[in-house]
Amino acid sequence: MRVALRLTYEMNSQLQRDSDLSLPDFHVLNALADSPGERLQLTALAARISWERSRLSHHLQRMSDRGLVERAPSTTDRRATDAVLTDAGRAAVAAATPAHGAFVRAAFFDGLDPALLTPLRTAMEQVHEQVIAHGTLPRPAQLQHRLPGLTPPG
Repeated sequence: MRVALRLTYEMNSQLQRDSDLSLPDFHVLNALADSPGERLQLTALAARISWERSRLSHHLQRMSDRGLVERAPSTTDRRATDAVLTDAGRAAVAAATPAHGAFVRAAFFDGLDPALLTPLRTAMEQVHEQVIAHGTLPRPAQLQHRLPGLTPPG
């Protein structure tokens, strides 16, 4: 728990310092950039980033006020709303990703013995599956691709 809490704090500090984005902003922008058409229904986005729908709605409003995202009628379900990445949001996540990826590598991966990376990835994937199996959020959709600089080594 202390690793997760401290890493979250440090990643948020780095993003705010270097790109004027918060870690929650980055989560939203990254998920949208990684989605077909750079858009997701709000329910799918909430599941992808493991947030409650109400938290996402409030955060999207703040991001929309800054021009990073917009809301639009869903292209697949007229009753639903999509979050859509704007040009400003795309530029912000693209500008933030290299430094953020370098920070995550330096703070987390660089200190690990390379032989531990594969077992760590396997263990974390198993933990994630257990959390999903015993949790209350729906299973997130599979990622389409990864942004450069954020794929762990190995």
